[in-house]
Amino acid sequence: MSWLKKVFGTEKPIIGLLHLKALPGDPFYDSTMEKVIEQAKGDLAALQKGGVDGVLITNEFSLPYEKKVSGVTIAAMARVVGALEGMFTVPYGTEVIYDSDATIEMCAATDAAFTRCVFTGAYAGDLGLVDRDIAKTLRLRKALGRSDLKMVYFVNSEGEVYLNDRDEAEITKTMLFNCHPEALVVAGGMAGSSPENNLLTKVKGAAKDTPVFCGTGCKLENIEQILKISDGAFVGTTFKRDGKFEESIDEARVKAFMDKVKELRED
Repeated sequence: MSWLKKVFGTEKPIIGLLHLKALPGDPFYDSTMEKVIEQAKGDLAALQKGGVDGVLITNEFSLPYEKKVSGVTIAAMARVVGALEGMFTVPYGTEVIYDSDATIEMCAATDAAFTRCVFTGAYAGDLGLVDRDIAKTLRLRKALGRSDLKMVYFVNSEGEVYLNDRDEAEITKTMLFNCHPEALVVAGGMAGSSPENNLLTKVKGAAKDTPVFCGTGCKLENIEQILKISDGAFVGTTFKRDGKFEESIDEARVKAFMDKVKELRED
């Protein structure tokens, strides 16, 4: 039995993304924490009633993302997760986008079962240079007593260029050797944009028995093809009202998607 089956109760799980609205300290924060929490509760209820296998809570609207997040971001996220306590009916994880060490600390503080992040590599893009220190991050996980935490590593970073001339298959192989990730995730250019199927195929071929998730752009129209290649998916934008990134989760869209997934898993 794979760890996916043990944690999520199924093979090829669908992890619903719970995108928190902008938080205190973010440039586009124009609300209150009470409203952020209210929306998070509504989105969590819609995701779970719609039938997802797990939920990942992220600071998605903390745009533009900090490479080393402010303390207020960590505090605000922890407050939201605490407010959701007692509502969870599926396994949950947390991710502090771009800050891998803060992600591990958040998971330790909130008893998260899993996470994903850009844990390795060096990239250039709109945020400038993003340079990860996976050796420090894994030692932090050990020091905080969370060796059980399932870490899903991005093989590529959304909308950024890897500062190396190796292709994704070679990156996958060395990541597996050096870091022993529990799973990998392949992203498209941005939220709502899917990676090319040949990229998913290339990474899955190199990963062998290590699970590979599709990280962005999964839709009702393409999920059958994606699940033929990958071992699961993180799904966010397509679950939202009218499939728009800035909207709230639409339970009916989640249910229609998950009904399709369940049919595929029965085949």
